[in-house]
Amino acid sequence: MRTAKPNRLLDRYRSSGRFFSAAGIKSFVLDDGPGDAPPVVCVHGVPSSAYLYRKVVPALAGTGLRGIAIDLPGLGLAERPADADYTWTGLGRWLLAAIDELRLDRFHLVLHDIGGPIGFEVAGAVPERVLSMTLLNTIIEVESFHRPWPMEPFAHRGIGEAWLAALRMPGAFLSIMRFVGVSRRVPTAEIACWLPLLFGDDGGRAFLKIMRGFELTAGKERHYLDVVRDGPFPVQVVWGARDRMLPWRRWGVAAQSAAGLQDPIKLPAKHFLQEDCPQEVAEAVYRFATKHD
Repeated sequence: MRTAKPNRLLDRYRSSGRFFSAAGIKSFVLDDGPGDAPPVVCVHGVPSSAYLYRKVVPALAGTGLRGIAIDLPGLGLAERPADADYTWTGLGRWLLAAIDELRLDRFHLVLHDIGGPIGFEVAGAVPERVLSMTLLNTIIEVESFHRPWPMEPFAHRGIGEAWLAALRMPGAFLSIMRFVGVSRRVPTAEIACWLPLLFGDDGGRAFLKIMRGFELTAGKERHYLDVVRDGPFPVQVVWGARDRMLPWRRWGVAAQSAAGLQDPIKLPAKHFLQEDCPQEVAEAVYRFATKHD
């Protein structure tokens, strides 16, 4: 009985999107809003999926924009091929193929967590197609990045598998999410939906490959800084100010500096600000997008 409500929520979530294929990998997309409106591609990180944007996408549609959130391979309802490239480079290449498959010519980007580096790969490849970029609690200075404590075990073989298995223990995942991810305003049943979307049909093996595919190099850092600083598109920073995973004083300030901004937007949220402040995120994107149309 305890799983009945999450199962119903997941069924409703699946029915709100559709499946498609790009570069030989089947995935899932939330797509809401006028078909001729400027598309806003919302990119998730780990251990999340397009589900993280389930409230942001319709809120974007409510402003007249077209909200789009795509499951990256290895997470959510996307396929998890054993031979896929789960590095940031590979996921960025796949995301661009997905954007092309969805026939999105020019688009706004909303980037969260490691969706930042993945989105920077896209923006670096086709800067002329990016209308604007919104950074949500993400990383740019990747060479000096260390995975936060809930994520660090996944990077190590054996330890990562055991840590992942421990998340199945009753209350374990919920406790971590409440501590670092979301407030108590987010219903427990909605948080419970994260686990089946994380484990999928491969027990989370592809997720572990993603966690071990971080490209924490000086070359990637230079590339990402160049994308944010020198791209032909405007950049804004919207940050969950109560984030313990990527604290504002370190990673938010770094994003603000890279973007050359004086007026970042801080929201009263933890790491997954899309859960607590979906309307505020959508409105910030709308104001920025319409300002730079």
